[in-house]
Formats: sequence, C-alpha cells, structure tokens
Amino acid sequence: MTAFRPRILVIDDEPQIHRFLGPALEAAGYEPIRADDATSGLRELARKAPDAVILDLGLPDMDGKEALAKARAFYDGPVLILSARDRETEKIDALDAGADDYVEKPFGVGELLARLRVAMRHRLRREGAEEIMRSGDIEIDLVGRRVTRAGAAVHLSPKEYDLLAALAGGSGRVLTHRQILTAVWGPAHEQDVQYLRVFIGQLRQKLEADPSSPGVILTEPGVGYRFG
Repeated sequence: MTAFRPRILVIDDEPQIHRFLGPALEAAGYEPIRADDATSGLRELARKAPDAVILDLGLPDMDGKEALAKARAFYDGPVLILSARDRETEKIDALDAGADDYVEKPFGVGELLARLRVAMRHRLRREGAEEIMRSGDIEIDLVGRRVTRAGAAVHLSPKEYDLLAALAGGSGRVLTHRQILTAVWGPAHEQDVQYLRVFIGQLRQKLEADPSSPGVILTEPGVGYRFG
C-alpha cells in the first residue's frame, strides 16, 4: 500500500525554486505539484485540491495577491507566501488577503518546511473548532471565557480577554495589526496600533513567565502578532 503524502502546490515562475524545493518537499514526505504562473496554478488548485499552497507574489501573468484573492474564493487550505518583496506593506496586504504566513526570498528550506507544518497543523486545529486553547501553562476556555495559568485563574478585563481570544482563534497564524484592531475594537480603530501595543503589554504581564521574552503572544515586527 502506498503511504499518503500531502500534496503541496508550488506556484512560482523561477525554475531554480522548483529544482531545489521539489526534492526538499519529497524528502520531507510531501508530493509537490508544480505551476509556473498564476493561471496554471489556479487551474491545478481547482483540479487537485492540494493540502497546502506555496505562492510567489511576483508571477508573470498576475500579481500574487490577486491570485491569492481568486484562490480564496474556492480554496480554504493553508497558503504560504514566498516572495522577494520584503516591504512590511507587502506582508500585511498578503496576510490581510488570507495568507497563512509569509517567507522572504532568499529563504532556508528548513524554515519554510517548519512554517508549512505549522500552517497545516493550525488549519486542522481550526477546522476541529477546539474549545480549549493552550500555550505552555496557559489554558483558554473559549466557551466558558476562562483563562488559567498553571491551573490558577487569570483575571482579565473584558477587552483583554477579547484580544487574547482573537489571537488564540488565529491558531498560530500571524494576525495583522489591522485584523486584530478591527476584530476587537471595530473598523474605526484599525489604525490604533499604539493602543494595541498597550493591551498586548498588559496581557504579557499577566500571562508570560518573562514578559520581556514572550512565548504566548509572539510579535511579528511591523506586521502583527501570533498566539504561540
């Protein structure tokens, strides 16, 4: 019997990316599917329903963010952006458009595979609609709205809890400042990044063993935060 291998669709117009990423994916137990432009990538996505997608932003026939928007109309699996564009606005726009993570070129294949595993694991977790989220000794009961640390109750204000629940609901995905502010405080506050930083600081004081070296609420510099 042939072992199941998750299928990973790689949409990138650089042959050298496929030459070294394809074998690396195979060695890690995946089945790579190659697409050299957005049009063929979207066609393969519709035909083969891969378990995850690695998508370049600089495609010859369509901007990668446009391809991502088209993909999200019918595909709900993990999408990792792979791009040489290193501006924070590019990362934020891609994450806001529905990407699960963003890896810059040049990249280490080990890091890419690790982020791919995390994205796939967190997508499965979200589909399972877990009621209890954990990070280290922190436990969040999303139904009972209770938070404990090493079994002891943590007292949060309503907004602190809403912020923590929004981060935990992302299940390890990077959430941009705009996404968090809109979800917790509403669209009128989507630019209030300093306000968000204050609340993140308050949460870290209550949740982290060492707030200066957080392990529960992780910072993606210039982009947003993720639940560890």
